Amino acid sequence: MKNKINYILPLLILIVVTLSKITFANEPKKAEDFKLKDYNGKEYQLSDFKNSKATVIMFIATQCPVSNAYNTRMAQLNADYKDKEVTFLGINSNVQESVDEIKDHAESNKLDFIILKDHNNIIADKFDASFTPEIYVLNGSSEVLYHGRIDDNRRESDVKTKDLRAALDDILSGKKVSVPETKAFGCTIKRVN
Repeated sequence: MKNKINYILPLLILIVVTLSKITFANEPKKAEDFKLKDYNGKEYQLSDFKNSKATVIMFIATQCPVSNAYNTRMAQLNADYKDKEVTFLGINSNVQESVDEIKDHAESNKLDFIILKDHNNIIADKFDASFTPEIYVLNGSSEVLYHGRIDDNRRESDVKTKDLRAALDDILSGKKVSVPETKAFGCTIKRVN
């Protein structure tokens, strides 16, 4: 009997540990609250937008040709969803791109959503963001419901799947996001050393 207990006890412990890992793996990732200033010096924090149906965090750049290929699409997404209680926040984490450059870039490309400067790439590091553009869609509890790309092609005429739009439409219709993760692509975020 003692041999059976010596055999069964470790097996039960292994089962409990495995099940707890599965449970935690299925929990959505949660973004930490943060504070950043926009290019006009106004401070925002993530929790300011907790009443939005979704908050779209977009890591973007002024000098990246891939991010710039998406400027029109980002502006259109904001226009299409802002009246549906979706908030768009651009975050620029590139060390070499100044606040003045971000402001000029936003104005010349008609990017009329909030764009924040992430000095020292602290928020990019917290999100583990690598590319521009790279997208994170959060709910009011800051849970990540979608992470990845805007769509599947830098060239708008060759787009086959509009991943971000699909995720937002799922969220707004009360559904679970059908494709919660896609592979982001673009220029790497230029971090401080």
